[in-house]
Amino acid sequence: MGKAAKSNRKFAASGKLKQAIQSRKKHQQMQKKIQGRRGAHGKGKQKVVTETDVSEHDDGDDNEKEVKGVSKKAKKDVKTMTVEDLLGADFMDDDNDAEEDEDDAEGDELDTDEDEEDVADDQSFASVDDLEDHGTSHMLELAQLAEKDPEFYKYLQENDRELLEFTTAQESGDEMDDEDDVMDEDDDEETGEELPILTTSILKTWQKALLEHRSLRALRKLLIAFRSAVHMNEDNQVLLWRIDNAAVYTKLVTTSLRYTPIVLNHHLPYKTLPNGKFKQPPQSIKQKALQKLTLSYFNNVVHLIPQLTDPETLRLALTESAKILPYVVSSRKAVKTYLKKCLELWSTGEDDVRMAAFLAIRQLASSTDDSIVDLVLKSTYLALVRACKSTSTYRLPSITLMKNCACELFCVDHGATYPHAFGYIRQLAILLRGGMKTKTKEAYKQVYNWQYAHCVDFWALVLGRACDAHAEAERGGQESELRPLIYPLVQVSLGAIKLISNSRSYPFHLHIARSMLHLTRHTRIYVPLTPYLLPIIASTLTASGKPKSSTLRPLDMETHIRAPAQYVKTRVYAAGLVEETVFLLAEWLGSGPVHGSVAFPELIVPIIVTLRRTLKNCKELGKEAGMVKGLLERVEDCAKWIDQSRSSINFGPGKMDEVDQWEANVEIEESPLGKYLKVQRKSREKRKRMIDKANKGENEILED
Repeated sequence: MGKAAKSNRKFAASGKLKQAIQSRKKHQQMQKKIQGRRGAHGKGKQKVVTETDVSEHDDGDDNEKEVKGVSKKAKKDVKTMTVEDLLGADFMDDDNDAEEDEDDAEGDELDTDEDEEDVADDQSFASVDDLEDHGTSHMLELAQLAEKDPEFYKYLQENDRELLEFTTAQESGDEMDDEDDVMDEDDDEETGEELPILTTSILKTWQKALLEHRSLRALRKLLIAFRSAVHMNEDNQVLLWRIDNAAVYTKLVTTSLRYTPIVLNHHLPYKTLPNGKFKQPPQSIKQKALQKLTLSYFNNVVHLIPQLTDPETLRLALTESAKILPYVVSSRKAVKTYLKKCLELWSTGEDDVRMAAFLAIRQLASSTDDSIVDLVLKSTYLALVRACKSTSTYRLPSITLMKNCACELFCVDHGATYPHAFGYIRQLAILLRGGMKTKTKEAYKQVYNWQYAHCVDFWALVLGRACDAHAEAERGGQESELRPLIYPLVQVSLGAIKLISNSRSYPFHLHIARSMLHLTRHTRIYVPLTPYLLPIIASTLTASGKPKSSTLRPLDMETHIRAPAQYVKTRVYAAGLVEETVFLLAEWLGSGPVHGSVAFPELIVPIIVTLRRTLKNCKELGKEAGMVKGLLERVEDCAKWIDQSRSSINFGPGKMDEVDQWEANVEIEESPLGKYLKVQRKSREKRKRMIDKANKGENEILED
């Protein structure tokens, strides 16, 4: 055996070798304990690793078995999950309970101890004070090491810079905190069992230490007082401070929320990757000492959020707590509780609170841990489905906001989104297949409901944003991983339209057609909508019998998916259907894949023939027939405009590069149809503003 190096002998003589060995043994024991718990959750399929069997080969086998066991379990859950559970989102709580049991086995030593809230004195986080007490001697030892053994010091610089960059607060801050400790002890002796009263002067002392010295001892005292404020009205809680003033309570809460992220980021900075994701702070002595304190504070913030009634304070709590996520993301139970609270506020809060909650959710989704990203995506989608169960004029704006927010979240990482999008679009297909096979009233209700319509619209938003032509151009022409899902979504959507074809279901058809129109406009993929829009116009204008006149209000197509019975065969309903369908048909004809095509004059031939036949057979609805006639004229003018533009081309259909270039240069807005659409959009926006003002009671008069 060769002679040990000089640096190794000095490291062994310093007394830290034994500490390093003990730390490694403790880590190995914890890993064995985690493997054992995983084996227990796998119902015996995973082999529990013992202390005598720790070879690399056996570890590899155990990991392989564990992955197989988890995948089989996931497949079983998908097979046993009913479609009612999907749209109802009733299985979320059960899944969370099962996942919590599994994730508890993956926790660190924090989960094996009792919660720090049960400790009855302010020494519960005494190790935080030790960081400041021993910091000076630690720096002196490192300075002496640099003089005596430069080689070993250089080795530490290259491999363990955290040990060299270990910093503490200044001595003046320590002296100030020592005086506070003496003052607190004297107060305890004088009052006996009575708790000390927190005053503004004490808070200012802590604030000064935090701002000037980033004192960890002052942070510990502040968070202990913060815990007393959070649990002050609860029984069976061990508190260390009494707060008798509302102003002091508010000041304590805001100080804790604002100052804690600053101090933690000073002592434990975390790394943000170029793609926006964050990494946890590296393992160090200071990180281990602060982890329990940070987790306690985070749990107290989560406990405080439901108690807050002031929107400004609630928004502050959400914004500042999101900055703590990199330090507590290893505790899966705390992350799940926090996510649940944020999703509740995102679904039911005011607009400012909704956005603050969503930003916190998005920050959590920026973790490099794939399991947390999957949890956030799944929980967000289920919260959206639950919120879409009923739709009204007042709830529609909030649902639209939620869909747009969730769309942004799902478009952050297309690779992580793909399995979720595939699974949920498949569930929509299963519901449709059930309705097509059984053909019962209950099966039809599984498809013709608000949740189904909003789910189709949401995935159209996601795919439209992810596969947008401009977005793919920014990625260097690289196609999105979600592009293969466009075809199944279109097939499911068009199949849902064909499921029921009576006039009362036309509003649902228009909702689905609107979603497909959005997908067509952004992805520039041709989706044939005319076979589903033209029958609505034809059946409405050529219906047998004269439409009934009524005093009913016009039916709002955006907030109805099924027309009430009293609207059937009424003139007001027929007028609303024709107006909305004609506008959607015009929007589809004016989209890039249709209007921008060099074959536009040939594409519209069947449409022109059908509309002329419909107008010829229409006898009763003169005003509605005029809408169709106006669209027909603009379409014919547009066909002539395209025919004139392509008369000067000198290439054939086989030269696709030149065809694509010609289509890209078509100015749709300058065409007759483009000008027609521009006028119609302005008219609809003006009428919508008037309706909104009327709903708010501003006495606006609606004109035809």
